[in-house]
Amino acid sequence: MGDDEPAMLAASKVWSPCRVPCSTAQCLMSAKREHSALLAGSFLDDTQAVLMPSEDLPSDSVLIRGFEFGKEACTLDALMSSMLSTGLQASALGQAIVEVNRMLDWRLSDEHVLDTDAVVEPAERASVRAKLFLGYTSNLVSAGVREHIKFLVQHKLVDVLVTTAGGIEEDFIKCMSHTYLGDFALKGADLRSRGLNRIGNMLVPNSNYCGFEDWVMPILDAMLAEQQNAGTRWTPSKVIARLGQEINHPDSIYYWAWKNGIPVYCPALTDGSLGDMLYFHSYKAPGLEIDIVADIRAMNDEALKASPRKTGVIILGGGVPKHHICNANLMRNGADFAVFLNTAQEFDGSDSGARPDEAVSWGKIRADAMPVKVYGDASILFPLVISQTFAKRLARADPGSSDGLSLPSAGCDVTE
Repeated sequence: MGDDEPAMLAASKVWSPCRVPCSTAQCLMSAKREHSALLAGSFLDDTQAVLMPSEDLPSDSVLIRGFEFGKEACTLDALMSSMLSTGLQASALGQAIVEVNRMLDWRLSDEHVLDTDAVVEPAERASVRAKLFLGYTSNLVSAGVREHIKFLVQHKLVDVLVTTAGGIEEDFIKCMSHTYLGDFALKGADLRSRGLNRIGNMLVPNSNYCGFEDWVMPILDAMLAEQQNAGTRWTPSKVIARLGQEINHPDSIYYWAWKNGIPVYCPALTDGSLGDMLYFHSYKAPGLEIDIVADIRAMNDEALKASPRKTGVIILGGGVPKHHICNANLMRNGADFAVFLNTAQEFDGSDSGARPDEAVSWGKIRADAMPVKVYGDASILFPLVISQTFAKRLARADPGSSDGLSLPSAGCDVTE
C-alpha cells in the first residue's frame, strides 16, 4: 500500500460513490478520482467567486440614475420621470405609472378583429377603452386621498368603485364636519375621555358621528317606506347611490358617482358607523332589507360582461376591496392590467399582502398580464400616480370638462 493510500482509504468512507464504508479496489479508485476532482474544482470555484466573467446585459436595460437636483429644473414631472431609473420602490412606482398608462392607452382597435367580434368598425373599435376598477380602504377616505378619488369619479375616469363601510360613511361625514390632524402617539385613554377618535394620525370627534346619525336616519325611514309601499329592493350599491343623491354636495365622492352613474360596491356595508345606524334603525323601525346577493351578481357581471373591453384594476390597500375586485375578475379569467399600492407583506398568507402573482395562480389576473405592486403608503403614492396618468390625460384631451371645471396645466409644476 502506498504512503497516501491509508489516508485515501479512510477518505473513501466519506467519498465512496456507494456512500457506505468500502475497502474494495474499485471503490478505492473511484474515491481517488472523486477526491482529486474536488480538490481541483475548489481552486476553480474560489477563482470564479471573485473573477466570474460578466454577461452583457440587454442594450435596452434601464440604467440606475436618480434625479439630479441643481442640474435639472425641479418640477414634479421631471422628478417623477426619474422614478423608473432610481431603483428600489421608486422604480416600482415608475412601473406602476407605466402600467396605469397602459390601461389608459388600450383601445379595442389595438387588437386583431376576430370572426366572433361584435364591434368591427375601426372608428368604433378605437373608441372602446379598458374598464377600470378602483378599490380603496376606508382610512384613505378619512385622509386626503378622498379628494383624489373624487377627482377621478367627478371626471368619469374610472368605471367601478369598491370600498368598505368606512369608505362610504367618512365621505358623507366630511361633507358635514371635519377630520383633524393629530399624531400617531396620542394616548387612547386620553382621547376617549375627550370624545375624540384616532385614525392613525387623524382625529375624528364623536360629534361627527352624531351629526351623521341625524342626517342618515330620516333617509333610512324613507327607504323603508319605499320598500314597503313601492316594492323597492335595496342593495348596498343602491343604498350608496341614494345617499350620494341625498348628500348633494360637490365634495362628495358618492355624489359624483350617483351623478355620473358610476356603481359603488361595498359588500361589508354594515361594518362601520353606517352599520351602527342600520342596527339602531332596526329597533326604531324594523323591516329594512338590503340584498347582498343582488350586488354580488351585479359586481361579478361588471367584470364578466366587460367584453370586448379589457379590464384594469387599481387597488389602494388590501382587505375586502382588494379581494372583491380580484375575485370578480376571476369570472372573466383575470384582469388584463393591475396595480396594487399597499404596505402589506405576503408572509402571513393574507390576501392583503399577497403579490399579484398569487392572484395569477387563482386566475384573478391574466397569466400574460404585467401587474405591479408598490410597497408603500397609498396616501403618498396615489397622488403621484394620478399626476403622471389621469391628470395629464384629462388636461390634454379636454381642458374644459363637461361640468365647467378645468385643469390649469398638463403637469403639476412645483417650482416657485
